[in-house]
Amino acid sequence: MVETPKISRRGLLGASPVVAVSAKAASAQTPEAAAPALPDAPVRRRVVLKVNGESRELDLDTRTTLLDALREHLHLAGTKKGCDQGQCGACTVHLDGERVLSCLTLAAQAEGREVVTIEGLARGGKLHPMQQAFIDNDAFQCGYCTPGQIMSAVACVQEGHARTDHEIREYMSGNLCRCAAYPNIVAAINQAKSQMGRA
Repeated sequence: MVETPKISRRGLLGASPVVAVSAKAASAQTPEAAAPALPDAPVRRRVVLKVNGESRELDLDTRTTLLDALREHLHLAGTKKGCDQGQCGACTVHLDGERVLSCLTLAAQAEGREVVTIEGLARGGKLHPMQQAFIDNDAFQCGYCTPGQIMSAVACVQEGHARTDHEIREYMSGNLCRCAAYPNIVAAINQAKSQMGRA
């Protein structure tokens, strides 16, 4: 009869690290335990953006958002980065005349299209009627959301969704104002719509 060797608790605990290291080394050699492959290097491409009437050529990572292209590469800091998830509206710009959330739009998607930012609304040194209306009606406090609010407000009027206060609130609901200047924003839109040729 073969006797099994007696191992004390102390001996077992002393041997455990050796067993653990051996097991870890063995598992590291199996393909299943191999470290996940690192992603490929970022893909870059040449993108030509027409922003506020001017064509600009950029060399961008294909994952670059329109928001980051505007702020970080073209240094147009009027468009704000709020939530970076498309929920606050601070990054609203116009793309071919329609409002879009630039944090959810890839820069490459804007190639060959007309991008207008808050900096492109004024003409010949004169404020856009909506910009002037926001000033006249105190439609901002801290001002952080204001560029996005104005871009959405212009689109709201151009889309024909500014006929009543209720309609304005509904079609501006994607733009958050943490200072709660909403009544003044509605007043500003009502003032500007007649000057924009919309009653």
